[in-house]
Amino acid sequence: MRNYDLEFLKRFSMVIGFLSVVTLGLILLSMYLHGRIPPEVSPTAAARTAERIAPTGAVYAGSTGAAAQAAAAAAAVAKAASQVAYGGTTDGSVVYQNLCGACHTNGVGMAPTLARADWNARIAQGKDTLYRHAIEGFTGPDGGVMPPKGGNPALTDEQVQITVDWMLDNLK
Repeated sequence: MRNYDLEFLKRFSMVIGFLSVVTLGLILLSMYLHGRIPPEVSPTAAARTAERIAPTGAVYAGSTGAAAQAAAAAAAVAKAASQVAYGGTTDGSVVYQNLCGACHTNGVGMAPTLARADWNARIAQGKDTLYRHAIEGFTGPDGGVMPPKGGNPALTDEQVQITVDWMLDNLK
């Protein structure tokens, strides 16, 4: 090798080394800057988190607390009344399939299935009693529990009555 070839290799190696150091420095700088930027939070994730950590109740004390409690109860009743379950449908099969069938298909919580034998004693009490138990809720002597409106307060009394009628019409 000639002397000028050695000189070229020496300078070329220095340039490559310098570029490697600059590249490594840029990589480290970008990692540092990326770590300083706060992560972006999606609005849906923030809404889910806020809903998950929202308080489930409140404590009311004294006369001011009683007024606040009454206002909160009135707001809850108004909110429940403003909602209409299942689009306000008056088709008993829709309500049964979406709500009632969860218990009355398999007898969960000692709920009577759509077998006529399960309903004979209940039918003997009259439809008004069945409607009242379905709307207001009922705890049977055998331990069975019927929550008010099947556990969905957004149901109207008419929807509950139509669903009870549908169930009675479809007994086997």
